[in-house]
Amino acid sequence: MIQEQRIQSLNDRGARSGSYVLYWMQQSQRAECNHALEYAIDRANHLGLPVVVFFGLTGSFPGANARHYAFMLEGLRQVGRDLNWRGILLVTRIVSPEKGAVEMARQAALAVTDRGYLRIQKEWRAAAAERIACGLVQVESDVVVPVETASPKEEYSAGTFRPKITRLLYGYLAPLKKRRCGRSSLGMNIRSDDIGDTAAVLRRLRVDDAVQPVGRPAGGTAAAKRLLSRFIERKLDSFGELRNDPAEDNLSCMSPYLHFGQIAPLQIALDVLKSGSPGKDRYLEELIVRRELAMNFVHYNPAYDQYACLPAWAKKTLAAHRRDRREYVYSRDQLERAATHDRYWNAAQTEMVLTGKMHGYMRMYWGKKILEWSRDPKEAFNTALYLNNRYSIDGRDPNGFAGVAWCFGKHDRAWPERAIFGKVRYMNDRGLERKFDMDAYCARVGSAFC
Repeated sequence: MIQEQRIQSLNDRGARSGSYVLYWMQQSQRAECNHALEYAIDRANHLGLPVVVFFGLTGSFPGANARHYAFMLEGLRQVGRDLNWRGILLVTRIVSPEKGAVEMARQAALAVTDRGYLRIQKEWRAAAAERIACGLVQVESDVVVPVETASPKEEYSAGTFRPKITRLLYGYLAPLKKRRCGRSSLGMNIRSDDIGDTAAVLRRLRVDDAVQPVGRPAGGTAAAKRLLSRFIERKLDSFGELRNDPAEDNLSCMSPYLHFGQIAPLQIALDVLKSGSPGKDRYLEELIVRRELAMNFVHYNPAYDQYACLPAWAKKTLAAHRRDRREYVYSRDQLERAATHDRYWNAAQTEMVLTGKMHGYMRMYWGKKILEWSRDPKEAFNTALYLNNRYSIDGRDPNGFAGVAWCFGKHDRAWPERAIFGKVRYMNDRGLERKFDMDAYCARVGSAFC
């Protein structure tokens, strides 16, 4: 069953006569455990029509570069194969997504789309809803609990959000039934742009190619499921005690796949629960409470990617210490090149540049040091956001925006006052050395800067 709280009509039009039900796929880039897809199939079966899935490729997504597009294209090719097995045609076009959706909806009896929380994702859906002649229904599938159901407002912290979402989980942690398509769309003659050659597609999109794709991890649902299975089998039991240790890398590595919707958080949660592992509660805290707190932040705070998003107390204390003397000050270029005096910070930055990801605990340290080494806290915030968005495969994501903001006081409390940071939480290299084998972390990264 698809909970009604996941379903929202974006315009006041209903179904009409048409050739198919359109699923405009954008955020939930997968053919399984996808509430929007299953809703489209259900409606198509009711109307006696096939389902056609459309995906619009634009080269102008804010901050995206060749690294991000290559990972996404790999996943989209698998989506096409998986949909084919279900008798569903995937149409990909190099066009601004909302314009492509309007064009594809001209022959549709009904249009269905998934949900994204970023500004541009909301703008796309609003623009399409206004111009599409049939009904456009949004079905939320990339959170366990729908964002407005979890909370009607922006939450202050995980402490205020946790009890609200936890009491709702029982009603949403239920397997999603896979529906059979009554009619196939595979024989329909609809133009689709070839996405088989990644390099050729990147050239057509004219995306920034200064940041090159990484060979691993591979994109797509199959790769995500393999990694998840390996994590549950080998790492979940010790996740609670080792998740913060950068030398161990005892993480699930699901964030790139969640970012592109290549695996559902519901599927991850159900597989983790089924394992019965002692690490399951700690992992579900990260997957559901912390991740969906980030969705709450981005959905309700229009300044999520700006310094203005910080709580008043953090902005006040950072302003009071804005002119404090800094022992080290680095330019954005020096930080981007990992050219600092701090070997641990350099290793973290290098890990992100070379692999497209950074250990979560090191990301906190990394962000705190950018604050400490920048002339101005607002400049530091913008630099951290720029670097994370540019190099992380899961950059430009609610978790990324919330993670950077956390380093500057968001979703945190005031701490004892000190230079530069004021009452914002402080971290230093001695704390890393006390807790972890940092030589082992540097060796794991293989950084030339260590």
